[in-house]
Amino acid sequence: MDTPSAKKKDFTLKAYRGDAKTLLAFNLANRDAATNLAGFTIQTEPPGKSAYYVYNTLRFKDPGRHTQVGSEPANSSVNAPIHKFRWLHVLGQFHQGTDPAFGKYVYTVTPRFFDDSGSLTPLDPSRSASVEIDVGPFEKGDVKLGFTRGFTQSQAFVHHFGLKALFRPKAKDLIFKTDQISGKSPTGENYTFEDEYDWLGFTARQRIMEIFGDVVGNKALHLDVFAYDLNEPDVMSQLLQLAKEGRVRIILDNASLHKSTAKKVAPEDAFETLFTKSAKEPAAILRGKFGRYSHDKVLIVSKIMANANKPIRVLTGSTNFSITGLYVNSNHVVVFDDPTVAKQYSDVFAAAWQVQATTKFGKSPLAAQTFSFGSEGIPTTEVTFSPHPPDVAEQVLDTLVERIALEEQKEGGSVLFAVMQTDQKSTGPVFPALRALHADENIFSYGITDTTDGIELYKPGRKTGVLVTGKPTKSRLPPPFDQVPSVGIGHQVHHKFVVCGFNRVDAVVYCGSSNLALGGEKANGDNLLAIHDRDVATAFAIEALGLVDHFDFLDRSAAPGATGAALKPKTASKTQEAESAGWFLSTTDRWVNPYFDSKDLHCVDRELFGG
Repeated sequence: MDTPSAKKKDFTLKAYRGDAKTLLAFNLANRDAATNLAGFTIQTEPPGKSAYYVYNTLRFKDPGRHTQVGSEPANSSVNAPIHKFRWLHVLGQFHQGTDPAFGKYVYTVTPRFFDDSGSLTPLDPSRSASVEIDVGPFEKGDVKLGFTRGFTQSQAFVHHFGLKALFRPKAKDLIFKTDQISGKSPTGENYTFEDEYDWLGFTARQRIMEIFGDVVGNKALHLDVFAYDLNEPDVMSQLLQLAKEGRVRIILDNASLHKSTAKKVAPEDAFETLFTKSAKEPAAILRGKFGRYSHDKVLIVSKIMANANKPIRVLTGSTNFSITGLYVNSNHVVVFDDPTVAKQYSDVFAAAWQVQATTKFGKSPLAAQTFSFGSEGIPTTEVTFSPHPPDVAEQVLDTLVERIALEEQKEGGSVLFAVMQTDQKSTGPVFPALRALHADENIFSYGITDTTDGIELYKPGRKTGVLVTGKPTKSRLPPPFDQVPSVGIGHQVHHKFVVCGFNRVDAVVYCGSSNLALGGEKANGDNLLAIHDRDVATAFAIEALGLVDHFDFLDRSAAPGATGAALKPKTASKTQEAESAGWFLSTTDRWVNPYFDSKDLHCVDRELFGG
């Protein structure tokens, strides 16, 4: 895929395609060209709709001192330019509601300037640059991606659904109608659970529901399922429908957290009871946990044949088929519309079924191999299936660490990642490698984890990397921000991906269900993929950027010490304190300095994405 770019005078605009989102990167020739720079105004024109300006969460303290477009709010980027050299445009944040248009988008970005008195001058169209790019669910050849939105802790979520939105009815029913009213938006409009789920589940939900829609609607198709957490009502309803028709088999985890106790019935146990009552042969369900967990999240679609079913499509990734997995966690799915890849996953399912999803799978030849794929529609991809023998488990993770180390040796090297944990208790080489990345000033590193220790936030005047947590403790956001809900004891970041070599021909993303820990590779039923494709890796990198930028701010707003970093010290005056905390936009170009300081991470960032 092309990376559209445009240049106007000394200003350059680039657009990178993500999954139903666009990364816009800006650059100016040098620091002199950024003299009196007030930021960037971003206009978006969706297909067949009127153009609009994206919103800045911030505004000027005194908008009346600046040129303003009266028809736009004070925080519109035409009135309050963006103080960053890149911007991630995610559909459905504040414009177009919860059902945004897909297709060709035109982005027009204009650098804005202050006059000598610090007032914003009128927008100058002669400085504007425009690019056109496809915006929609990511698809390339026979590969499709999907990501959950993963932003319950956000202004946009509160804007659409309020601070105290429910994720399921207060009644304890296992399966419920998702088209029932869930709550009222802050503007007083009713919304349903399905409205909420569509927004939160985003393209990951779309990809999963596409597969269920195809299989349920076509009696010539059969579905095999690996599931870990299972309690999403629409998923369960469709699985039960397929069970009644004899067109589904499920390997469902039965580790202790998915087994009932005297005080609580596990959703997985309750679902198994319903499935068994309604199933028609050859539909069947198998409960197992390999050595520790049956941790895959996989859907395998096959054509029903007289002798043996023919696999045609497979969905994998980190997304559990649960309310939390789809609507709270940050997660991904990968779909291969390819019989060869689907057949490999089908063979693994058959082998797991044969050994009753026990530790015996680790003795299978399937657990000791790396399977490689590549065709006109499928980029070079390697897949491994665990649980592995110990030496193979170590080799699988060592390969990833070696790729990270290779990136550290390259000029302009980069590693971006989102992983559920990097805690010191987990075994294996990956987490120490990721934790150590931030200290290396010769590489651009940007990462997020749900681990709350060892966090490293951006430090002005340093090129060291950033590692944030998706679980800030007791965040209290300053005005004009709304407060956001917490994920509590659950996970925000449930991804398991690492991107090496952003926007290079040798770019690769490691992804899938593996937690990237040695214990899991030796004891869990998992799959780990390495996809060697610049466009696929870019889409994952954009996800990491959005998460890190968002939670860097939330982490800075956390209680002192809660994320390994204290709040900023107070400055001399309330005005300076407000501006340094980001309550108002500054009225000088001092914010630009780090972007042209060769010793600052912001400068590396500008050159990597906009240079």
